[in-house]
Amino acid sequence: MRILVVEDDSASSFVLTTLLSPYGETAAAVDGKAGLEAFRQAHAEGETFELICLDIMMPQLDGQGVLRAIRAFEEEKSIDGKKAARVIMTTALGDKLNVIEALPRCDAYLQKPIDRKELLFYIKKFGLLSPAEQQEIAERERKRAATARLSEKTKDMPWVD
Repeated sequence: MRILVVEDDSASSFVLTTLLSPYGETAAAVDGKAGLEAFRQAHAEGETFELICLDIMMPQLDGQGVLRAIRAFEEEKSIDGKKAARVIMTTALGDKLNVIEALPRCDAYLQKPIDRKELLFYIKKFGLLSPAEQQEIAERERKRAATARLSEKTKDMPWVD
């Protein structure tokens, strides 16, 4: 899977690319204009992005504008729903207006701070993970849950490391 993270905040970009890099080739763009250019360039080279994580508040071109341009490009090129990029809006904005504007065009809308489980839920839902990757995620989740239970049991036992 090829993934594009379009995010002007370097910390948010780092978090998303770190979360997503185990699941595919991950590229990052520093603003909306660069993100749209990366999307178009990928199509020109025949190396499309299956997943795009898109911030809304960015310089040059905001995420809503990028999303409209992506969907217009796909419509112009007759790229159907199954081959269209899956777009997850990843933003600090949770106001009704932004959500209503984005939802007809995007596939999911996540508010920052991004919850890893919720992000992976959508990636699985979109069918972007192989069965082996899904198995690996399930195993990691079981291990995290077991570690959390152990931590909870031993929190009142300072002698246990």
